[in-house]
Amino acid sequence: MIGIRWIDFDHIPDRLSGLIDLSYNLWSSWHPEAWLLFKNLNRQGWKESIHNPVKMLQEIPQEILDTAASNIEYTNHYDAVIAKFQRYMLAKNQWFDEYYPEHQHHKIAYFSAEYGLQHSLPLYAGGLGFLAGDHLKECSDIGIPLVAIGFMYSDGYLHQRVRNDGWQEDIEEKLDRDNAPVKRVLNREGTQLILQVPYIIPQIHFALWRVDIGRVILYLIDTEIEQNPPHLRNISSRLYSSINEMRLLQEIVLGIGGTHALKSLGVKYSAIHLNEGHAAF
Repeated sequence: MIGIRWIDFDHIPDRLSGLIDLSYNLWSSWHPEAWLLFKNLNRQGWKESIHNPVKMLQEIPQEILDTAASNIEYTNHYDAVIAKFQRYMLAKNQWFDEYYPEHQHHKIAYFSAEYGLQHSLPLYAGGLGFLAGDHLKECSDIGIPLVAIGFMYSDGYLHQRVRNDGWQEDIEEKLDRDNAPVKRVLNREGTQLILQVPYIIPQIHFALWRVDIGRVILYLIDTEIEQNPPHLRNISSRLYSSINEMRLLQEIVLGIGGTHALKSLGVKYSAIHLNEGHAAF
């Protein structure tokens, strides 16, 4: 049986334990009352974490948590949000179920090179990514059966700032996977699942990470693992490589590797949607 794993939150009071599941589901990113639950808990920490609920909960001082757990105003807000989140996740008879009941079990496999979901996951460059992100959120809201595939970009896209002298400079920001709203996909032995892209030489291996967007699951391909030689680890390091050979490898891994990943996970789908041609392989 394939499972998932995330970091421990032993310091979270039982009264606020629902924050853990909520922090790992990006449902909170498009429900203001949910992200306000994190912001109101620790405004400075929320800002410094770049609105990353997992990182904020990991670093929050214990006294802030204990105070919030005994604050009636905060716990009332917490109870309302958690109840709404649980109703959402368990809801039946959504729009898709009502109008297309015969297709309830016909899952769509959605492939995209980028996803604009939330600031803490720099998996996007611009409009295409935000379109993909909105597709996943809307599919979750109306009940369209969909599973998505993309890349776990550790370096994200290009980050720049303007210096005091007026010149641009690049900013190196590495994504800390264990402090982000993503979960490791595990094999039956309880270790990180490692797969190999079929049909191609040289061999390319990859791990998988899972992102929950409401009721939709996004699997992210990660080639930065020890099973790959250094030059192949960079396939998933940065969005839209400027090196033609690397760009081609990205598209091969996304298309062929992505379909292999879904098969290995036991995901059956009836249709494939390609968000542009990046996964055409």
